Amino acid sequence: MGLHVARLDAQPTIEPGSPANRSVSTILVVEDDPASRLLMTRVLEGAGYRAIVAGSGEEALTLVATDRPDLVVLDIGLPGMDGIEVCARLRSDPANATLPVIMLTARVQLDDVVSGLGAGADDYLAKPFRQPELLARIRGALRLRAALVRMESAHAVVATLANAVEAKDPMTEHHCQRLAMLSARLTARLGLEHEEAETITYGALLHDVGKIGVPESILTKPGPLDDDEWELMRRHPEIGERICRPLSGALGFHLIIRHHHERWDGKGYPDRIGGETIPLGARIVSLADAFDAMTHERPYRKARPVADALAEIHAQAGSQFDPELAKLFVEVTEGAVDDPTEDEVRAFSALPGGTR
Repeated sequence: MGLHVARLDAQPTIEPGSPANRSVSTILVVEDDPASRLLMTRVLEGAGYRAIVAGSGEEALTLVATDRPDLVVLDIGLPGMDGIEVCARLRSDPANATLPVIMLTARVQLDDVVSGLGAGADDYLAKPFRQPELLARIRGALRLRAALVRMESAHAVVATLANAVEAKDPMTEHHCQRLAMLSARLTARLGLEHEEAETITYGALLHDVGKIGVPESILTKPGPLDDDEWELMRRHPEIGERICRPLSGALGFHLIIRHHHERWDGKGYPDRIGGETIPLGARIVSLADAFDAMTHERPYRKARPVADALAEIHAQAGSQFDPELAKLFVEVTEGAVDDPTEDEVRAFSALPGGTR
């Protein structure tokens, strides 16, 4: 089970009739009682939604595939295939991962509610329902889905930006993906929560995006940079942070991009901050960046052996690098094998650009 890194060029497609192309949300009502279906349809259409109906679980699955509704209101007590099984089947298809499902049930026992939520329902409502509550639950679920769709679009933007960096500087091809893998390996060993690990992986993927604003003559120069060229090169963390600040949102990975060239001793750039003032993600990406740069060829020097690179990281612990992280990075890298641990695979493959 080797760990491979796919190119980050997958873009979401918007098909005709998809939710992204509709101005009115479509709600699928799955209810076997005709009177209840009619009432629900009138309530939803009165609130400005488009309502479609199904009288059985089988019909519901067919309509989800053909009409691609924005939300499903699903009665648990259907004949034959009940609502819990319908929900489980919907969730087994990755295409329905973000499709909101609100269970509607006359059975309010805790076991029934737990079973519905366990099958993948997002919410439940007891029958007979109150119209304002139903509409409020629907609005909330649709807002959440819209946020998830925006996140998927953000993943695509991340992919595009990361590829743009590689196109600008061909000598660093796959550098961003390698950094994401190295950073994910370290976050897994640190036991960081998923959201923090995701933030760090985004920061690793986009740490050099500011090089888009650096002339190619500097990026590909075969010899050392002069003082003026270094001044331009050192602007890339600030440029990258400005590009990514609107995209990073609550994750805040733009701070990793800005600070990945800071040093533990406060002699880095652009802000000359040091120690734990540097965000943890920036300290992790800084280590991964230095190691990858040392172990891969650049226009101005040959690659160094892994043992030499690790020795350099050890020597710079406490000056350039966080000493505790440097020690852990050396241990993780020395103990790395072709097949990473399950935790390391999970930490990388669950994040943007990661794949098994």
